[in-house]
Amino acid sequence: MKPTTRHFKAAVLAAFLCVQATPHALAQSVAKPKFDAQGIARTETVRRDFDGNREAIQVRVDFAPGASFPKHSHPGVEIAYVLSGKIEYELDGKTITLQAGESLHIPAGAVHSAKNVSSGVTAELATYIVEKSKPVVVLAE
Repeated sequence: MKPTTRHFKAAVLAAFLCVQATPHALAQSVAKPKFDAQGIARTETVRRDFDGNREAIQVRVDFAPGASFPKHSHPGVEIAYVLSGKIEYELDGKTITLQAGESLHIPAGAVHSAKNVSSGVTAELATYIVEKSKPVVVLAE
């Protein structure tokens, strides 16, 4: 896929949000993630108004070994950047495996899932640009 101005703007936004992230929140999630029953730990680092109707949210997501997040969607775009380990995404009928340093653009409303396919804890930084009046994550039926 050829980079576009939209991709560049999304990357700049993600970088801006990283700078704005609370160091304390990022450090806490690195030090000791608190996993739920699914083996997922989510630490919100930034939530800012984007344009009046949408907000930018950035979340560190830690996956215990073998943990997966079920099929879901978001009311806006997501950019997932893998911080450590390896994650397998299911998106549009395709399996996409990313490792630390790689990223994925997930379109608004696209149903997808994610699974840790490495032997240790895997982490991603998820950046969302979503409508304010809707939940950030909507589980698929």
